[in-house]
Amino acid sequence: MQYVAARTVAGLAATANPVDATALASRAARAWYGWDRRHADRAREHVRLAFPEATPEWVEVRVAESFAHLAQLAVEACVAPRFLTPDTWQSYMRLGRMGEALELLNGEDPVLLVTGHAGNWELLGFVLALVGYRIDALARPLDNPWIDRWLRGIRERRGLRVLEKFDATGEMMRVLDRGGTLGFVADQDAGPKGLFVPYFGRLASTYKSIGLLAVNRRIPIVCGGAQRLASGLRYELHVADVIRPEEWESYRDPVYYVTARYMRAIETLVRRRPGQYLWMHRRWKSRPRFERRGTPVPASLQSKIEGLPWIGSEERARLIGSERRAVAADHATAPA
Repeated sequence: MQYVAARTVAGLAATANPVDATALASRAARAWYGWDRRHADRAREHVRLAFPEATPEWVEVRVAESFAHLAQLAVEACVAPRFLTPDTWQSYMRLGRMGEALELLNGEDPVLLVTGHAGNWELLGFVLALVGYRIDALARPLDNPWIDRWLRGIRERRGLRVLEKFDATGEMMRVLDRGGTLGFVADQDAGPKGLFVPYFGRLASTYKSIGLLAVNRRIPIVCGGAQRLASGLRYELHVADVIRPEEWESYRDPVYYVTARYMRAIETLVRRRPGQYLWMHRRWKSRPRFERRGTPVPASLQSKIEGLPWIGSEERARLIGSERRAVAADHATAPA
């Protein structure tokens, strides 16, 4: 029934032009936003956490935009194969600062392509595959197998290949061995055993796998996204950062440096279009062991944070101080 409902909505969307289809999705999102209080409250909490200086009115606008954006993404996934072709994509897409990234993608060596739930993360790989780049993207299969197979077909219609997140290690290695490009959506919570790196002024658990791949095999990382400029599939492909092996090799913990740096790039993308981020997903769900135990920030972690060259003294003190305050708050509210 879920599959039939999804295909019915997609079929109706496909009969309209992209502008009308996304406008209809935005109107539907208003009702969803008012009804789904649990996710709306979570999104408000996260926007306030990321932008503590923002007014309540600004926060509310960003949350409403986030709901509308997600609804538009669902429609755009259905209509993109129809309107984005090798002959028409330039009418919809604008290329931002892409020179260094294209140089790497045009080479014979492997590349890691990293984005987050900012803008249209599906469209980034889709368009690159459409213009001739062989992109293999790692994705978690959906719980509904019928919808999963259908969406996989949409994703792969223009050349993007989807690898299932589970048990994909062997195929990932084969992609890299032949000099391919491997894509990741990299801003999911990684659980209590992830690397805790700065993200919007607070430590966020992040998967180690991308950093380990990059460091162990000396693979450069391209961090970018596709961000909406206007309704109707009007997007800009933008590169936030390119991380090369020679930039991390001098660091004592290069995996931590690489992980923190690509999360910084994703934060940059979010700050450019904060209404196009998936604020309802639980990015800060997992907390560091020291915080859960109510102990001070370990000296080793402080040293790693201090070694990140883009974090100034005020931000560093605020970051470490925020974790200390979180520990103090936990002690204050804990039962006797």
